[in-house]
Amino acid sequence: MAANTTLSALARSHALLRYTAALLVLVAAVALGRTLAPVLGDSGGFVAYAVAFLALAFSAWYCGVGPSILVAVLALAALRLSFVHPLHPFPMPTPGSILGMLILVAISAAIIWLGEGRRRENEALHRAQGELEDHVKERTLELDAANHGLRELTARLMQLQDEERRRIARELHDSIGQNLAALTMNLTKVGAEIERLSQSARTVNDSLTLAEEMHKEIRTVSYLLHPPLLDELGLASALRWYVEGFAERSKIQVDLDIPDDFGRLPQEMETALFRTVQECLTNIHRHSGSPVAAIHLARAAHEIHLKIEDRGAGISPEKLDEVSSGGTPGVGIRGMRERMRQLGGSLAIQSAERGTIVEARLPVTQSSELPASGIAA
Repeated sequence: MAANTTLSALARSHALLRYTAALLVLVAAVALGRTLAPVLGDSGGFVAYAVAFLALAFSAWYCGVGPSILVAVLALAALRLSFVHPLHPFPMPTPGSILGMLILVAISAAIIWLGEGRRRENEALHRAQGELEDHVKERTLELDAANHGLRELTARLMQLQDEERRRIARELHDSIGQNLAALTMNLTKVGAEIERLSQSARTVNDSLTLAEEMHKEIRTVSYLLHPPLLDELGLASALRWYVEGFAERSKIQVDLDIPDDFGRLPQEMETALFRTVQECLTNIHRHSGSPVAAIHLARAAHEIHLKIEDRGAGISPEKLDEVSSGGTPGVGIRGMRERMRQLGGSLAIQSAERGTIVEARLPVTQSSELPASGIAA
């Protein structure tokens, strides 16, 4: 009931405003016509009609039908009285005067009809614009919800990928690794027993060498998938081990700068930083042609800063945009950037003809602080 009363009051106030505006414009027009009539002489009558029709057009365009009709009636009355001779205040109408009044009424009606049509078109346009804005807001909200769901799905896919790598690494190490170790011991025993037979001994030694190489490769693949040092001793030890092996395999000189007291981080942060270093070094080996690389990892009060740079061929802006936007989650630059974003951090890439710099930053909160000797959960 209170809402209906308020709406009724607003409607009455709006209608009163429209009538008031129309009457004020009419009064101004009449006053202007009376002022200009003595100055213009014979043309004063034409000016009076012109300003009266302007007032009527304004009312029809902006104030509605009711105010327009009122203005038309009052304007015609004012024009009629303005041109009556003082000695004959109420002259008898003549056919000519009646025809003139009918023409004025017709013109007034046409102006009111055109103005009302234009006003209704404007109102319809405003309503359509409002509906369009509402639809745009709804679609924007739906798009935000879809993007939020996509980000959650991407984060979950990365988490599942890391868990699957950890499981495969554990299976390789625990099952195949142990079987190969047992095979190595058996072959060693057999080789000792039949070393008198040179040909058999050479065959056994070759088999033993193959088994040891297989064991070494399985262990390397297992560690590359998910190094146990990352869980047991932390990011610093895992990076030192990985960089040493990478430099030996790729013949790229890698300068690793990590503080001795770097300490531990939550498991997801250590995994993200390790994967970023791993991906960058892989890209340097495959694409840059750089003979050297430098890794700098620093820890401030509220931020972890990782910087990786090389002196290779660099990445063109077009190629950088293509690599950044393409691929699947967890692969390449897009995967590194998504890992950082999921943890509240950022990843920036600067590339020129003489090298590339990748910088990652992760925020450190109180919940991120772990003792230096702690074990990741």
